[in-house]
Amino acid sequence: MGNTWQPSCSLELLRLRARVLRDIRCFFTERDVLEVETPLLCQGIGTDPQLEFFTTSYCLPPLRQTLFLQTSPEFAMKRLLAAGSGSIFQICKAFRNGESGRFHNPEFTLLEWYRVGYNLSQLMDEITELIALLFAGQGLEPPQRVSYQAVFQRYTGLDPLVFSYQDYCAYACGEHIPEAVALCGHDHVLWLDFIFSHKIQPLLGANALCMVYGYPACQSSLARTHAENPAVSERVELFIKGVELGNGYYELTDAVEQDKRFNGEITIRQHCGLPVPVKDQRLVAALAAGLPDCSGIAIGLDRLLMLLSGVGSIDDVLAFPVGRA
Repeated sequence: MGNTWQPSCSLELLRLRARVLRDIRCFFTERDVLEVETPLLCQGIGTDPQLEFFTTSYCLPPLRQTLFLQTSPEFAMKRLLAAGSGSIFQICKAFRNGESGRFHNPEFTLLEWYRVGYNLSQLMDEITELIALLFAGQGLEPPQRVSYQAVFQRYTGLDPLVFSYQDYCAYACGEHIPEAVALCGHDHVLWLDFIFSHKIQPLLGANALCMVYGYPACQSSLARTHAENPAVSERVELFIKGVELGNGYYELTDAVEQDKRFNGEITIRQHCGLPVPVKDQRLVAALAAGLPDCSGIAIGLDRLLMLLSGVGSIDDVLAFPVGRA
């Protein structure tokens, strides 16, 4: 085993993590946002085809049931919102299978919060305040807000809201990424994810918080569509120095529409031969009972700590990453 019993991060970074968690809790306590806890082991799970999940067997003889480690506490937190909790936040572990690398560990720490009565612009205001607090003294430039369509067109010349297979293939060949053609085929969502992650994301937020909003509706199954443009969703993502930090929505409250989107994602998973999840019917029931107008976001705290400390790998801010767990 060698020295793998030892933590992979320094004691200094353990103290930085504790300080960040304290500051976040103070930030939300001062704003009367309630801290909550929800189960990480649940009977249902998200249906997103881009995410893989962990399962385990719950044995209560003679019964045996499959349970899912949550990729986010979102569904259970929305059930609390529907029950009248008011604005809430949570700091917890989340789990995603098949994710390991410089910016990924299969077990990671999320900050997730929901603001009742907030639209997406108001949520971005609060995000700006929290990042300013946590990055005080880091020399960040003023925050930036840019629409997905604008930033996509600026760096690629392509319109992300109108899919043209020929145009996207021509772009891929011109940018010397011909593998995108075979990888993405005629799937608009895959093209957007590939091009954005390879050609746009590294350029975002060079020394500032960059908030990209107004994603194509085809990419956002949990966000409501824009009231004036159904091709666009009310979604925002956060970037600093090219690193994706968070993903937020003006939340979809329509139970029928949400159920329809879940079913569509399950169909995609089946078509791709991916494990089929158990749809969270309790979330659908909560939406049917009445989710208040709200906006919410999840921020990866391990990546945030990477940026604060200037280290090059997520392992450097974790006590025991998966290789030492």
